[in-house]
Amino acid sequence: MRDGGTRDVTRRFDDWATQAEEAMGEQKTRHAALRYIVEAWEEAVYDGLHPDQVASAALFAAVSEMVTAYGEEAVARMLEDLPERIRRGEFTLYYSRQ
Repeated sequence: MRDGGTRDVTRRFDDWATQAEEAMGEQKTRHAALRYIVEAWEEAVYDGLHPDQVASAALFAAVSEMVTAYGEEAVARMLEDLPERIRRGEFTLYYSRQ
């Protein structure tokens, strides 16, 4: 009985560890993707495009890609809470000037 319990705990720990590793890998991938976007953004602004133009193009590209991948209705549901998330400051970048 004790052996079975130990195996069960070990199996649950292994499952948790696997999930944690996958989440960390996903987080690293998201950070890498964001770095690519930021670099492209900076290059576009450096080449003379206004940040508002780049932002509009980026939003259009992102939503279009999501619609292609998930469909219009699914993306509409995903973005329903966007105004509230914006109001809560989820997308506000704070810079400290020193």
